[in-house]
Amino acid sequence: MPALTHDEARDRARLLDVRHYTIDLDLTRGEEVFGSTTTVRFTTREAGDTFVEVRPHTLHRAVLDGHDLDPAALDDGRLPLTGLTAGDHELRVEADMAYSRTGEGMHRFTDPADGRTYLYTMCFQSEAPRVFAAFDQPDLKAPFAVTVTAPQEWTVLGNGTAHRVEGEPGRWECATTPPLSTYLVALAAGPWHSVRTEHAGIPFGLHVRRSLAPHLDADAAELLDITRRCFDRYHEIFDEPYPFDSYDQAFVPEFNAGAMENPGLVTFRDEYVFRSAVTDTQRQSRGMVIAHEMAHMWFGDLVTLRWWDDIWLNESFAEYMGFQVLAEATRHTDTWTDFAVNRKSWGYDADQRPSTHPVAPEPEEVPDTDTALLNFDGISYAKGASALRQLVNWLGEKAFLAGVNDHFARHRFGNATLADFTDSLARASGRDVHAWADRWLRTSGVDTLAARAADGEPHRWHLEITHTGNRPHRITVGLYDLAADGSGTLTPREPLEVDLAADEDRHTLTADGPRPDLVLPNDRDLTYAKIRLDGQSRRTVRHHLSGLPEPLTRATVWNTLRDTVRDGELPPADYLDTARAHLPHETDNAIVSGVLTFARHQIADRYLPPEQRTAALETLADLARDLIDRAPDGDRDGGVGLTAVRTLVDSTTDPGELHRWWTTGTLPGGRPLDHELRWRLLHRLAVLGAAGPADIDAALEADPSATGAEGAARCRAALPDPAAKEAAWQALFDEADTLSTYLLTATLQGFWHPEHLDLLRDYVPRYFEQAPALAARRGAAIAQALAERGFPRPFTDPGTLAAGERCLENPALVPALRRPLADELDDLARALRVRNAH
Repeated sequence: MPALTHDEARDRARLLDVRHYTIDLDLTRGEEVFGSTTTVRFTTREAGDTFVEVRPHTLHRAVLDGHDLDPAALDDGRLPLTGLTAGDHELRVEADMAYSRTGEGMHRFTDPADGRTYLYTMCFQSEAPRVFAAFDQPDLKAPFAVTVTAPQEWTVLGNGTAHRVEGEPGRWECATTPPLSTYLVALAAGPWHSVRTEHAGIPFGLHVRRSLAPHLDADAAELLDITRRCFDRYHEIFDEPYPFDSYDQAFVPEFNAGAMENPGLVTFRDEYVFRSAVTDTQRQSRGMVIAHEMAHMWFGDLVTLRWWDDIWLNESFAEYMGFQVLAEATRHTDTWTDFAVNRKSWGYDADQRPSTHPVAPEPEEVPDTDTALLNFDGISYAKGASALRQLVNWLGEKAFLAGVNDHFARHRFGNATLADFTDSLARASGRDVHAWADRWLRTSGVDTLAARAADGEPHRWHLEITHTGNRPHRITVGLYDLAADGSGTLTPREPLEVDLAADEDRHTLTADGPRPDLVLPNDRDLTYAKIRLDGQSRRTVRHHLSGLPEPLTRATVWNTLRDTVRDGELPPADYLDTARAHLPHETDNAIVSGVLTFARHQIADRYLPPEQRTAALETLADLARDLIDRAPDGDRDGGVGLTAVRTLVDSTTDPGELHRWWTTGTLPGGRPLDHELRWRLLHRLAVLGAAGPADIDAALEADPSATGAEGAARCRAALPDPAAKEAAWQALFDEADTLSTYLLTATLQGFWHPEHLDLLRDYVPRYFEQAPALAARRGAAIAQALAERGFPRPFTDPGTLAAGERCLENPALVPALRRPLADELDDLARALRVRNAH
């Protein structure tokens, strides 16, 4: 189906108002298709022509104002509606729709653990026409009335509260919704295991497939507690009450995103129902997703973007509010450290690639839905949330929330733009928010703030901050002195509060006392910029980083070190040495996880030359053992110890040691092998050639779940055997296209390893030859997986870069592959520059 263009959407919105959708779905027609009947009432303002989107398996009938339309007129997902007169109209479309296996449209999943089948919709952006006929654009909102016929033993969930129809077994009716955009319509059906309650007069529910029921039951109290606390906090800060009739959270299988903000029925990937031990940071991340999606009930669902240039109005706000509200309302009070060290790097990286774009592009920069889909990235989420954090720091929270509430009141159940929002903030604050937005939201790239401090006249010191970029920044400059007792502790002085104007390239000031040992711009991480330290501060960090008292300050320093490695200024080996020296003293697991992930997958696998990789892995393994030894006894199930164990498994180069853990069922620190750790360990054994097909088959027999099937696919692809690699390749690229997105991703994760360079070398050109056709054939979700998981990252060499650049010259490359492939090639070029610099 062709991408909907902004011009087409604007013309259609001028022509018509959509009044109401009635959708009837029949989920009892077998394993391949379901029945979909849509009746949509709409009004045209004048005579004209338009089209409705529908992507059926079979279009049976279309009736406009009582007259049959020719089904053959359907062209690539668009059904023309011609000769419309001004006034009211009714369109009825009857079709069979195909079930999806890629998480788009109506996804169908049969659980290998027990054979039960589950369905759910993902109508996001342009997938609604896979489920029902629609005028599919965000500014044509309408109420939806949905009825469903399903197997009698199933439960149906929808945007509105769903009830069984009395006297009609298997028949369900959902309460009619307030006006919704088509991409927010949701349904989930199957033999769900549910935990239900009520809060503030609203029905709450948690739902999961039955094979995960014990794991949901184990966490239901925590999940509901976070849900209630966030719900109450939003009601404290928003004047508009929760705008829908229920709040269900369904944890669904093979979900492509982290979650989706469907009003009244939020869908999450069911990996958030933990089967194995997880760190408290992972629990915090899950809580943030809950808070993020709940924020969307207001930011996105109540007030919706008019066109996809304003996705920041959805995602940046939900990202900011998710971290902020979770910190304010729950026991997870240090969320911004996790954001700084793990989430924010996603934005920094994206903003330095060829695909960078403004947080809020101009409408003409998002000409169609294909372009818009690619903008759901680290810029729209992490950079946008960082910009909002800076905005709140500048305006003050009271004025910010007053503007937010004005925005909701003016546009409830409607659509809005960046200009609408900045108007509300300007009214509430009396500040020139429009100029701020032009600098922060209409521009791309990362500013840099570099500090240089020096002793001056007696009892005075001087600070110069160099500003490269074009944004204003309100920052805190942290000042730290080494303790006189030689402990390595860094003691904070009263920080400096500095306002940098957008056009101010150099800011100087003088302060009392001797020069601090560490001068840290952007302490507390309240702006979005790369930070550069002067020589003395760098030396202090190198020797005393772990002496900093606050985790958010340490996270800011680790980000600075990460940036300087990526920019070729700090040797990768120095970063690794700093991690080895200071990470054993780190108590914040978010920092430990972020540093170890960067060290393992970027430093060891890409930035260091191949001949230094084994030594780097041994350093990481030693570091992990040190962390395990230092972890307190109570840390076994929630913190640094588990993160370290995972790194130890992934970094160990001795197959004999790994095999001993496998046979004893116990890892260092006394940690037993649960499902997650067992598959992780078996994967590493497979990579090193210390496990074979029989071991994988036995592990799958012991864990015949969907996660087990993915683990087995990952392990089989990881075997250093020519036949195993070829079998994996055929499963990936064979035109039968039977792999779900999850199984394809797992196979790709297992396929490429630096340990197998000689075995894999011939597959590099095959990847660039075959990936374009597969992406075109199977759609955006598969294309994204092919780029992000399938790119031959172990081959950090000019030949791979050249082959990829030739691939980009292919005019038939679909946008969903072209842009992430270009980004991967940019990352490869960066890795080569880092290697050449050192």
